[in-house]
Amino acid sequence: MPKVRSLFLSDIHLGTRACQADRLLDFLREHPAEQTFLIGDIVDFWAMSRSICWTQAQNTVVQKLLRRARNGERVVFIPGNHDEVLREYCGTVFGDIEVADQLMHETADGKRYLLIHGDQFDQVTRHHRWVAVLGDKAYDLLVRINHLLSWVRRKLGRPGYWSLAGYAKRRVKTALNFIFDFEESAVHHARERGLDGVICGHIHWATIRDIDGLAYINCGDWVDSCTAIVEHFDGRLELVAWGELEVQQRQLAAPAAMPDNETVEV
Repeated sequence: MPKVRSLFLSDIHLGTRACQADRLLDFLREHPAEQTFLIGDIVDFWAMSRSICWTQAQNTVVQKLLRRARNGERVVFIPGNHDEVLREYCGTVFGDIEVADQLMHETADGKRYLLIHGDQFDQVTRHHRWVAVLGDKAYDLLVRINHLLSWVRRKLGRPGYWSLAGYAKRRVKTALNFIFDFEESAVHHARERGLDGVICGHIHWATIRDIDGLAYINCGDWVDSCTAIVEHFDGRLELVAWGELEVQQRQLAAPAAMPDNETVEV
């Protein structure tokens, strides 16, 4: 039986060095589902136009999603701005994967959510593309530096995961104002449609929060925070930070030290 009813993933950025495909594969193995929604920026054609980094793990992610679709799981791909070239194929099916511009999803408890990537609510991306591309390069640099810092922290035995990109967002007032404007615009769009909330991505800021009675839910990303939204069979939506849970699970799974004369049956 599937472990959860639905998975919501966004901003995987396949084709880039920053993509944490190995962690995503671990997450997918632990979360079989009835349906998976890929909410934009799954493949990063922006970055691939400059250089391509396509690892075996990234290839396995694609194969695993295709296999899920072939085995009867519903898989829906909603393109974002980094894979916007695929928007012209909305309404079609590739390898049993549906492609849609946006979607209305009803949870098990009857609530209805708009599924949309979210770049439609980003005035910078819509009207000042060169600024968005420059910001994308700067974010990519922060993520690369963060990987180096994470390696140093592990060597020093520092627990937990610390995000340089997240720290920068929290410290920069303009970035925070942009995020809050984005959230309010997304919720306003869902309210106009008479829905209970919105599930999106785009800004790499995972959260579940109430805004004026509607649910604003952001999936986060798989280049920095390694986060996803899962729907349980009772309709409850949960934010999973896999980067943190993975460390905890490995610590729990580590065998305790035993005397030399003791054996373990496998």
